[in-house]
Amino acid sequence: MTTSQETPSAHDASLKSSDSASPTMTYHRQALHIPLPIPDIVYSAAGGAHYSGAPVSENDDEVVTSPGKPSPPMDDTIRDRVMADLKELYCCRPTKQIFERTWRPDAVFEFPLVKCEGYAQYAPQWFVMPKMFSKSETISSRVMSFTRLPKRLIFSQTQEYTFRYIGTKKRIESIIVVDLDDDDKIIHMTDQWNGEALSSWFGVNLLRRANALVTPWFVSAPKV
Repeated sequence: MTTSQETPSAHDASLKSSDSASPTMTYHRQALHIPLPIPDIVYSAAGGAHYSGAPVSENDDEVVTSPGKPSPPMDDTIRDRVMADLKELYCCRPTKQIFERTWRPDAVFEFPLVKCEGYAQYAPQWFVMPKMFSKSETISSRVMSFTRLPKRLIFSQTQEYTFRYIGTKKRIESIIVVDLDDDDKIIHMTDQWNGEALSSWFGVNLLRRANALVTPWFVSAPKV
């Protein structure tokens, strides 16, 4: 009777060597995350309108100065007066007293269709509105910032206009930027529909200036 002995194969030896080997650990260098500054992008309360520009406060009562550092609160009566007078204008209730109280005679007023320079051009734009619209209602309005340097008020607004005679309604969402002088009067006001910057193309600006000159031919404003 003979006894056979099996000789371990090379494959078995390899498995044993693998099983007995100590576990290994692989180290991965952790990525270093460096915080980067992110530009301020503010989404207005008038859904869909966006504004990207001067720093804007998240707190309605906080005043922000360039380049974004908080400063002591300004007199709220200035902001409230300007906001109240502009609401009257947007709601088709213009008066001579509003312009005397809140606007400079040489102020600039512009929106996508018109660029007005001086009272003789911007006042008729407001006095023509009651002739065009039977009703104009402010759906929402929110102050986004009120800065000291420059003295600038930025607010979002949703306005709904009802066209006279035909009854069609049009809702416009805007970001409105108002620059004030040292006497807290409007020196420049820009109404950005949907928060979009006004076109800088020469042909568009030429048409906007022409529109500003045409309206006073049909609508007169009280002398101030």
